[in-house]
Amino acid sequence: MAKKKQSEPAPQAKVGVYVCYCGGNISDAVDVEKVCDQARRVPGVVVARSNMFMCSDPGQELIIEDLKSGLVDRVVVASCSPSLHETTFRQALTRAGANPYVYEHANLREQVSWVHHGDEATEKATRLVAAAAAKAEMLHPLDPIRVEVQRQAVVIGGGVAGLKCALELAERGLNVILVEKSPFLGGQVAQLDRLAPWGETAAGIISTLAGAVIQHPAITVHTCARLEGFEGYIGNFKLNIVRQPPEGAAFAGRLERLSQAGRGLGEYVPFVGVMPAAIPAGREEFDLDAGVIVLATGFQPYQPRAGEYGYRDFPEVVTLPEFIRLTAEASPAGDTLVLNGRPIRNLAMIHCVGSRQIPGIHEENEGGYLNEYCSRTCCSATLHAANQIRDHYPQTRVFDFYRDIRTYGRGQEELYTQAAQNQVVFFRFEAGEEPQILRESNPKGHPLRVKVKDVLTFGEELEVPVDLVVLAVGQEPRNIADLVEKMKIPVGADRFLQEVHPKLRPVEVSVAGIMLAGTCQAPFDVGETCAAAGAAAVKAAAILTRGYVELDPFVAEVDLSKCTGTGACVAACLREGALEMVEKEGRRAARVNPALCLGCGACVAVCPQNAINVQGWTLKQYEAMVDMIVSDEYLEKA
Repeated sequence: MAKKKQSEPAPQAKVGVYVCYCGGNISDAVDVEKVCDQARRVPGVVVARSNMFMCSDPGQELIIEDLKSGLVDRVVVASCSPSLHETTFRQALTRAGANPYVYEHANLREQVSWVHHGDEATEKATRLVAAAAAKAEMLHPLDPIRVEVQRQAVVIGGGVAGLKCALELAERGLNVILVEKSPFLGGQVAQLDRLAPWGETAAGIISTLAGAVIQHPAITVHTCARLEGFEGYIGNFKLNIVRQPPEGAAFAGRLERLSQAGRGLGEYVPFVGVMPAAIPAGREEFDLDAGVIVLATGFQPYQPRAGEYGYRDFPEVVTLPEFIRLTAEASPAGDTLVLNGRPIRNLAMIHCVGSRQIPGIHEENEGGYLNEYCSRTCCSATLHAANQIRDHYPQTRVFDFYRDIRTYGRGQEELYTQAAQNQVVFFRFEAGEEPQILRESNPKGHPLRVKVKDVLTFGEELEVPVDLVVLAVGQEPRNIADLVEKMKIPVGADRFLQEVHPKLRPVEVSVAGIMLAGTCQAPFDVGETCAAAGAAAVKAAAILTRGYVELDPFVAEVDLSKCTGTGACVAACLREGALEMVEKEGRRAARVNPALCLGCGACVAVCPQNAINVQGWTLKQYEAMVDMIVSDEYLEKA
C-alpha cells in the first residue's frame, strides 16, 4: 500500500497595504509615510504604498499591478469611510483577477484625521492599519450568494413617480404591477393647476403618464389597494394585497364630481386625477410575487396648526394648495382677482410655513416633531403663483414675506426676477420674528393686516393691510408607518425614507431589492421626481433583466459538528426567516437562509458552542485584530 502523502501547509498570505493621503483630508493630520513605514513591520505585510487619491485610477492601478504580479494576495486600503469606496476597491480586485473578498478596509478619515491630530492621530492610524492587516492575513476567498430573480416589479404609489417608474420598466419589456391606495392616479401633482417654472399644466402631465400606463399591456393597475402582508427577499418578494373601495361622503363626493364633469374612466379630472377602472364592490384579497419593489408613496403638504399665522382662526388665511384651487375656479375676467365673491386687492404670501423650523423658536406639531429641513420647492411655487396673479389680475397687489428665497434649478431664478419686474413687494423677516396676522378693526376696509419687522428696512416695523393671506406650506413625508414596519425600511431624522448613500446608491434602501422613487425620499419638484423615478427604474431593470442577483457572502455560517440545536440563535436573530431550526442528520440544527441573513452577528454572540461565525468577520479574525491593536512590537522605537 502506498504511503499516504502528508498535506502541505497553507501558503503564507502576502498582504499589501495602501494608504491614501485623501487630498489632505487624511495627511493634514496623519503622517502617511510613517504609517506606511510601520505597516511594513507588521507580520504578513510584504508591501506598503501611499497615493494622493487611492480611489483614483492611478491609485487603483497600484493595487492591480501588485496583485497581477503575484507580489500580494491580500489587500488593505487605508482611506476614507468604507461606505464610500469599499465597492470601488473590491471591483479593482476583480479587475486584477483576484477574489474581491480578500480585501479589508481601514478608515483613517472619519475615525482618525477628522477627530485626532498630531502624534496621536498617526499612532491610531498605525494601529488601525495593523489590525486590518492582521485580519486580511486570515481572509479566504468567498463566493457571492446567487439568488434567482422573478422578472416582475411591484410599484407602490400611483403619483407621478410611480407612473413614470412603471412606464419606464414596462418599456424595457418587464411586467409591472402598480398598487395605489386611493381610487385615483396622479398623486399630489393632480392637486395642482400649472407647474413652476415653465407653466405646464398638471392635467397634461398626468393625462399623458396615466394614459400611457393604463394602455400599456405589461402594466396592471390596482387602485383602492393596500399592502397587508410582506415577506421574502430580493428576487423573491411576496406581497399580500387587499383591495377595497373607500366608504363615506368624501369618496362619494369625488365620484359625483367625476360624473358631473362628464369624464369617463381613464380621463383626467382637475384636482381629482384619473380613475383607471371601475372599482369592484366589497373586499378583494390576493397575493403578488415580485423580484423588486419600488416605493413611490409620495408626500403630503404641511397642514398648519389651528392659529398658526391665523390659519383656521381667519377664513381669509389659506394654504398655497388651497389658493391654487381657488384661483383655478376664479373667473379670468377683470383686472382684480375675485374669490368667493370678494375682490382681492392686497394679497400676502408667507414663505417657509412648516419648513426650516427651529427648536426653541417654533412649536412642535401634534406628533412632537419639527420640520427642520428646507422643502426646496415652495419658493418657486410661491413666486410662480405670484407672477400668475400679477399677469392676469394687475390690480391685485402682491406682498411677499420671506426668510430666504431659494429658487434653485434651471429656469427658477428667473421667477424671482420676473416677480420683481411684476412689482411684487418683498419683505424679509428673521427666524423668530415671523409675521403676525391680525384682524383689521375697520369692517369696510381690508379684513386683515400683516405685521412684520422688515430686515430690508433695517428692522422697521411695518403693517400691511390685506384681503387674503397665502401660506407657502412645505412638503412632509406621507404616513407609511405600516409599510416601514413590514419592510423594515430605514427612516431618516426628517422622517423621509433613507437611501443607502446620497451619491453612490441614491435610490436604494438597505433592504436589498427595494428602491425609492420621488418624494417619499425627500422634497422634489416634478422634474426631479421624474428623474428619480427613472433612476429607480434603471436600477430595478438591471436586476430583473439579468435574471439573478449576486449578494455579498458576509452571512452567518453554521458549523454542524458543533451545533447542539439549542435554538438560542433563532431567538436572537433580527431578521425573521434568516435562521430556523431543522432536522439535520438525525438531530436538530440551525440553518441559515443566506438571502435573508443581515450578517449582524447577533446569533454568534449567543451561541454557547461557538458554532456560528459570520463569513468574512469570524471570531478568530476579530481576536487577531484586537491583539494587533494592543501590540507595540511593530511600532517604531523612540
